[in-house]
Amino acid sequence: MLFNSLIFVVFALLFFLVNNLIRKNVKGRLFWLTLASFFFYGWWDWRFLFLIIFSGLVDYFSALGMNRYIRHRRFFLIASILANVGSLSLFKYSGFIAHNIDLLLGLSGNFALSNNINNFFLITPVGISFYTFQSMSYTFDVYKHKLEPTRNVLHFFAYLSMFPQLVAGPIVRAKNMLPQLLKARPVTTSEKWEGFRYIVKGYFKKMVIADNLAPLVVAAFSSPQVNESSMYWWGVVIAFAFQIYCDFAGYSDIARGLAKWMGYDFPDNFNHPYISTSLREFWTRWHISLSTWFRDYLYIPLGGNRKGKFRHHLNMWITMVVSGLWHGAAWTYVAWGAIHALFLSLERIAGLASWTKQNVTAKAVGWVLVTVQVLVAWVFFRANNINQAWEITKTMFAFQGEATLGWGFSGTIFISLMIVWEAIIGFKLNKKFKQVHPLVEMAFYAIIIALIIFFRGEGSEFIYFQF
Repeated sequence: MLFNSLIFVVFALLFFLVNNLIRKNVKGRLFWLTLASFFFYGWWDWRFLFLIIFSGLVDYFSALGMNRYIRHRRFFLIASILANVGSLSLFKYSGFIAHNIDLLLGLSGNFALSNNINNFFLITPVGISFYTFQSMSYTFDVYKHKLEPTRNVLHFFAYLSMFPQLVAGPIVRAKNMLPQLLKARPVTTSEKWEGFRYIVKGYFKKMVIADNLAPLVVAAFSSPQVNESSMYWWGVVIAFAFQIYCDFAGYSDIARGLAKWMGYDFPDNFNHPYISTSLREFWTRWHISLSTWFRDYLYIPLGGNRKGKFRHHLNMWITMVVSGLWHGAAWTYVAWGAIHALFLSLERIAGLASWTKQNVTAKAVGWVLVTVQVLVAWVFFRANNINQAWEITKTMFAFQGEATLGWGFSGTIFISLMIVWEAIIGFKLNKKFKQVHPLVEMAFYAIIIALIIFFRGEGSEFIYFQF
């Protein structure tokens, strides 16, 4: 069920109608939230529900087992990891692994492992990477004594399956969300208005910007021949950079807005990443809930930066490559993670992150370097295969072909500049937005809604649903 669909509007109206009627009844509210979330998720394919229920039950009972059988805590943690990583491996990576084994051993036809695997796992369940990571964070925190496990199974599944962020995040931590679910307080007027702001801005980012850029990007990467114009590909990659940002940040904004209307707070998932002056800063602004998840549950347990420079870089490389693989079962995603790891290593060896903070000139140079690095990495993220990504990258830096962009690419650059302006100037003005007369603010959002209605692109699924 897509946020940008009529059926979701009907679903949301019915959900909030019932939710407001039973708000003071905690058990009833938890049951209704779980039931509605299961319906929301099962709308794609009801069979997917068995997977999220299985994953949730394993972690629910594993957490209780850790709390009761102290000596066997590690056993229950391993059971949780195996269940979640095993589910991911079967449904998301089994075909990828089998295909590479086929290539390595030269298997084909009826002997090919990939043909047999794909007969069983044809479809990757929507959002499986998100809810498995969210579920594992619960058992990790219980294992580390950072959280007491809940004994109410509805309480746990209301947290795990909450529909606003179920299929594309943000990845909400149990220690922050579980206490909120037990509160039966009314939603204030300011929270309703704040939720409205998030939702409108989210739909604008998705439907007006991302969906209008999508056809341009799809046409470029779907072409059987790589266009030989360098300017063409710089325009395409810039378009994709803002498409994926507005698509994903738009979803996160809508999710945060819906949560506000329910009386809950979700963490900020994006903080104007394209104004970063170092790659390290970029990763504190982009997909924050995932980057902090990898930091807390992979990078730091591996040793972080506490075991010397070599281990520091090694741990960072492992984290970034796994992060790339988390996004999809393809070598392009692995390459994307490795490219970021390479640039991060070079940046840290050269001390660029500190240097770019010295003055305006250093910040400007840092911004240019980071922007180029991020755009090059996006080529590998979006490309259909490594060969296409490499050909596009070579073309971009060959500085060849016609210099004119045409109307489509002029529009892309114009929209890009608008977003950069919003990031640099608009964000600062938003802090003072409460001083603006309410009628002015209402008029502003009325214009945004009009743009959503009349200038929306062709509706498409959110990009991160595939992850």
